[in-house]
Amino acid sequence: MGGIKDEKSDSCYWIGKDKSFVDHKFNGDEMEEILLNVESKEIRCAHLKKGQLHDLIIERKRERLLTGNIYRGRVTNILHNIQSAFIDIDEGDNGFIHISDILENKKKFEEMFDMDFEATTTSKKGSSKALSDDISKHLKEDQPVLVQVVKEPIGSKGARLTSNVSVAGRYLVLLPNSSHRGVSRKIEDRGARERLKKLIRAFEMPADMGLICRTASAQATQEALISEAHELFNNWKSVMDGFQTSKKPTLLFAESDLIKRVIIQAVDKKLDRVLIDEYNTYQACKKLAARYSDEHFLRIELYRDKVPMFERFNVEREIDRSLRRKIWLSSGGYLFVDKTEAMTTIDVNSGRSTMGGTDVEESLVQINMEAAQEIARQLRLRNVGGLVICDFIDMRLRKNQKRVLDRLKDCMREDSAKCMVLGMSEFGLVEMTRQRSRGSLIQTIFTPCPYCQGSGLIKSLESMTIEIERALKKVINYHQQFALKLSVNPHLYEHMRVIDEEYLIDLAEEKNAKLVVETDDALHLNDYQFYSSINNAPIEI
Repeated sequence: MGGIKDEKSDSCYWIGKDKSFVDHKFNGDEMEEILLNVESKEIRCAHLKKGQLHDLIIERKRERLLTGNIYRGRVTNILHNIQSAFIDIDEGDNGFIHISDILENKKKFEEMFDMDFEATTTSKKGSSKALSDDISKHLKEDQPVLVQVVKEPIGSKGARLTSNVSVAGRYLVLLPNSSHRGVSRKIEDRGARERLKKLIRAFEMPADMGLICRTASAQATQEALISEAHELFNNWKSVMDGFQTSKKPTLLFAESDLIKRVIIQAVDKKLDRVLIDEYNTYQACKKLAARYSDEHFLRIELYRDKVPMFERFNVEREIDRSLRRKIWLSSGGYLFVDKTEAMTTIDVNSGRSTMGGTDVEESLVQINMEAAQEIARQLRLRNVGGLVICDFIDMRLRKNQKRVLDRLKDCMREDSAKCMVLGMSEFGLVEMTRQRSRGSLIQTIFTPCPYCQGSGLIKSLESMTIEIERALKKVINYHQQFALKLSVNPHLYEHMRVIDEEYLIDLAEEKNAKLVVETDDALHLNDYQFYSSINNAPIEI
């Protein structure tokens, strides 16, 4: 093999005899990296750990993420019975806000930013007040409001909004309408927590404003924190100026784009490199990474091999696998993943696994342990949100059930989305919830089938001929139509032609009617239409 230097990137790649891309500095099985695949309408971000796909984000340019954006909105409708309102934010469907998102709610802030507030800053307002308050005291129709998106619009549901606005940076979060000050629970070092608490108490800021120290702030210098605090104040001032000058619903503040979030995440998590397959994005990433070079040396490299990057690293295969209903495990077991309106269900099966040895229980435990790890991974890759029910293979001993449950909880801790895992029932069922932040992988890539309306089922040909027989009797007996023409789908007609067509014609003759059957390519397999053969008018059944 010979070395070749990339003149544009100053990165050196080795080209093998098959002209393939080979990394000469790192063993792919040891490194942790991010791959960015950039197309004209889509950006895909794949997080790899030891060569395996760990997490996936797909962002369509016409469906940009709205979470964190701040808008000047307009109240369009108030629903007094559920203490809620719809608000136009100029993003297609109207956003939705509940009274609990209008009144200050300390608990929601704690859950949103995973942190503890100091007791001295507790607000007198609380979520309990929302139960007795009336939304009409706070909102009127056509009233301009300042709101922030806290949950992405999904399907026909508009974005979830709040008036408890926050302006987030890398290290800090500014709370313009709350006096709370706190530190992230994920900062476990007592010395770092005390240092940050002392620092945010010393900030000179209005008494009705609050500040949160995020996890990354534990490693930040005092100068960096002060600099970001000033930047957040300036951003908030721009938001208020925009609200005062604008006259209609408009975007006032946008969260960082995916590219910037990726670089910051890579620096914070001390990843080895970011590999990009598009030159302009590569240059932008280099400039962003240069800002944080003092904190962590992050390799930014341009992928230039002829084989598509996601194929080279087996990401494309993993994405295809995550779109299937059935997921095979290396032990020979498999998962069935099904989505209903209320929940996602995951069924664990032993499949082709061999129950070697005399301890069948332990064999089943090992399948369940592997399934728990794969379930956590599939939930991340598929971006499943809401209620999830996992049906593990039955185990007799409670200690084995606990082993599997502990493995599932450990694997779910790697998820950036907030998750809650409950206990395991005697039947091996585990209930859990996962925060729904954006549309799932299925919702992003697929659209409901227009033929079956997304159900995956249509009536059988036999069912259709039976239904047509009932309809024929009704048309003759009830509607008193005796000169009839029946139009059906050509595929259905081929099924009817052998037996059913002759039977239906004879049935009509018995009732002193005449029936002619013809085909219509425009008809659905589950549709048919009777016409009067006298005036060709359709007959409504």
